Amino acid sequence: MNEITSFTLNDYKASADVIRTRTRHRPSIGLVLGSGLNSLASQVQEAEVIPYAEIPHFPTPTVEGHTGRLVIGRLAGAEVMVMQGRVHYYEGYSPQQVTYPIRVMQFLGVELLIVTNAAGGVNPSFHAGELMLIKDHLNLIGMGGLSPLRGPNNPALGPRFLDMSQAYDRSLRQLARRVARELQITLHEGVYACLAGPAFETPAEIRFLRLIGADAVGMSTVFEVTVARHGGMRVLGLSGISNIAVDDPDTEASTTHEEVLEAGNVVAPQLARLIIGILARLPHGTGGRP
Repeated sequence: MNEITSFTLNDYKASADVIRTRTRHRPSIGLVLGSGLNSLASQVQEAEVIPYAEIPHFPTPTVEGHTGRLVIGRLAGAEVMVMQGRVHYYEGYSPQQVTYPIRVMQFLGVELLIVTNAAGGVNPSFHAGELMLIKDHLNLIGMGGLSPLRGPNNPALGPRFLDMSQAYDRSLRQLARRVARELQITLHEGVYACLAGPAFETPAEIRFLRLIGADAVGMSTVFEVTVARHGGMRVLGLSGISNIAVDDPDTEASTTHEEVLEAGNVVAPQLARLIIGILARLPHGTGGRP
């Protein structure tokens, strides 16, 4: 199966042009909201809403908890573009389709991407309903070659060989820690492992992930982060711990998507407070350094 979907610079430009005609805002900060975390979009002021289906080439989510709308406006004084839901590889989309909205953000001048997700807690010290600051990731889908950067490279988009040693911006992580302390929000820090899904992990897989250094596991984020970094964006990643991953096949515990969405209702208010606190401390009107 060919996992490459080809888009041209004109495709990205066409999508960006449609968005520009639908908003008076010029956001420099993008947010991607994961499963059960859509409520933050309701706090955007002067909001202009564009359904993904009305933007050329934009992929449309098929999973409950992913609304599929672009919300553009002001949040904590910053002009933002909020993706209310995302698509995933397991839905049948290629890596290039999954990351298409991030490329369009690049064409719209977004300089900083805040990416969120719901994740299973692999680290035994984590509890459902807590937050994790992503300091690094394990791209277990991509290590065998499945990448949104696979295929011919256009230098207008980014370099052929991308350095990922600082995928998650150090100064933004420092700011997130400081804001969490000020707001008395529990914020763990760890490594996010991405698997293809849609099946949740077996207990043996959870024990393996723990052994190789993962603290949380999910089915998104890393493709988006890769393309954002390829396009020169700074990235901050936050996981909402939606459940504690099952590591014993003899336990009665199980994991369901309903559980993930339910946990999102607990995590979302804390996540919103943290993100708003971070945005309030960034230079307004830019994706500048804190």
